[in-house]
Amino acid sequence: MSFSAKLHKIAKPIWEAQFTHPFVVALGKGTLPKKKFQYYILQDARYLEELTRVFSLGAQRAQDPHTALRFAQLIEETITVERGLHETYGKQWKLSPQAMRKTRLSPTNYAYTRHMRSVALQGTLAELTVVALPCAWIYCFIGKHFLRNGPPSPKHPYRDWLLMYGSPEFAEVTRWMRALVDQEAKQAGKREQERMIETFVTSSRYEWMFWEMAWKEEQWPI
Repeated sequence: MSFSAKLHKIAKPIWEAQFTHPFVVALGKGTLPKKKFQYYILQDARYLEELTRVFSLGAQRAQDPHTALRFAQLIEETITVERGLHETYGKQWKLSPQAMRKTRLSPTNYAYTRHMRSVALQGTLAELTVVALPCAWIYCFIGKHFLRNGPPSPKHPYRDWLLMYGSPEFAEVTRWMRALVDQEAKQAGKREQERMIETFVTSSRYEWMFWEMAWKEEQWPI
């Protein structure tokens, strides 16, 4: 069993809970209230800012040109493709990219992105990669789950979102990150591998909490 497969096995109960979360279920059916989806998109746009910083550190930390270049490509893809999708939705809501970036981080989003930042700044290349892996891998799983019976109807309000995360191109991002984690895990000591597992499980939990945050439209209590 590869190390990434082991990670998935350990986090499987958390992952399975994603598919039954009311936000995810409603997103797939197209019944998710627009207000909740808008909240999610604005928070996710802020999350992607932090994700690009993680990839930037990955490019700096890489030990070979190919890995450094792939991290640099992930930065570009995150900005042009994923953020581009967010900004397309923003235009529908008459929100400029600048206005979207002024969205205040929710408590959960703040905690999740600080978890990522801490690991990326202090951890190894393996830990840096594994902290971001659940985000890509879970979205790939969810996208494929909703497209298993074919593409959504042209009238589906969240069709573009489902098509992006269920696409072969997005699956390739996940495949590459898994391969890098497996490669780095072979060279990691026992303690580093333990940290990788802990980091992966924590990020997986935050992914579930992100749906919960959006479903409840979480705000700071004070």
